[in-house]
Amino acid sequence: MGDWGPVFVSVVLFILLTPGLLVQIPGRGSFIEFGNFQTSGLSILIHAILYFALVCIFMLAIGIHMDVTSFPCNALFPPFNKFLGIIKLVN
Repeated sequence: MGDWGPVFVSVVLFILLTPGLLVQIPGRGSFIEFGNFQTSGLSILIHAILYFALVCIFMLAIGIHMDVTSFPCNALFPPFNKFLGIIKLVN
């Protein structure tokens, strides 16, 4: 099956780097603000650049890979074989 490492890294970083959710750089009142649930155009641009840089580091430099293998009970759920699996980290 496919490599799910890039998908996992991208989703986690997207959630963590959403402007205003956990942190906002630059904030409205100071350089950095935590949990204010507000955003600005400049903040979206800064967070997009950080997201791109971290995704490149995790996928290209470090090379995170996750291999998804099927469950042994494939006969019970044949249409869902692509979605059911055990995630294991690949060296």
